[in-house]
Amino acid sequence: MIIETADVRKTYGNVEALAGLALRVPRGAICGLLGRNGAGKTTTIKVLRGMVRPTSGDARVFGLKADDSQASVEIRSRTAFVSEDKDLYAGMTVGALVRFTAAFYPKWRADLASTYLEQFDLRSDATINSLSRGMRTKLALLLALSTGAELLILDEPMSGLDPAATEDILQILIKQAARDGTTVLFSSHQLAHVEQVADHIAIVDRGRVVIDGALDDIRASYCRIQLVFDGQAPEATFKSHGVINVRRQGRVLSVLSHGGHEGVVAEARSLAPASVDVHPVALKEIFLEAVGVEN
Repeated sequence: MIIETADVRKTYGNVEALAGLALRVPRGAICGLLGRNGAGKTTTIKVLRGMVRPTSGDARVFGLKADDSQASVEIRSRTAFVSEDKDLYAGMTVGALVRFTAAFYPKWRADLASTYLEQFDLRSDATINSLSRGMRTKLALLLALSTGAELLILDEPMSGLDPAATEDILQILIKQAARDGTTVLFSSHQLAHVEQVADHIAIVDRGRVVIDGALDDIRASYCRIQLVFDGQAPEATFKSHGVINVRRQGRVLSVLSHGGHEGVVAEARSLAPASVDVHPVALKEIFLEAVGVEN
């Protein structure tokens, strides 16, 4: 595991930002970190980077303790980070900032920096404060992707990008992770972006990880069973293992199931519906169910 935390807690006064966070990210994974505003995603990232010390618990990156002052320096030297705010030195030119950043990273990829300067249409002589929000986002991502880092931590990296540029960046993330074995922790509110590139997800709610694992396995474990009746759907209570919720609307009874649907389907057929269909569930529905939002 590149990232591994166990029962991490962080309190600010009376506010518990992390309440026993347990997160595991395998080497080479692209892990989508999902959660509502205030769920604990930003605090998690700060703890992993050694910028905030947990109140209790254990957080490790590359097997190093994130709250150890010396170890956290090594963690940051092997990690590239893009914040939501895309903080850059406004008075510098693009070229000067690239050279300045390169000096801090022994594994700096000048070839990638040159490629992305051209691909992102970034002029070396342009000053940072003259760039649009989208172009600053591209520059921040260029710097992160060129560091040669083993771990990329991206906090809302696509903010400010148009759909075409977003698609370019998503494809670059996939290719870089596949080519270099780079591990990516990717925090975003855009579930479609996460679903497109991530192979792992971690859903955080109220300071805890409530769902964590390979995206394909998680999606495969959920399904929606839809029963259609000739007349009004009956009120029904299912006893089968894994039933999360049951919704009744007109002729249709809909059951969300997790962890196997065979028992639910058998129980559904006993209600004598006209038809029974099993449908896959999108990440959006899994996310909304995990954080307790009606959908």
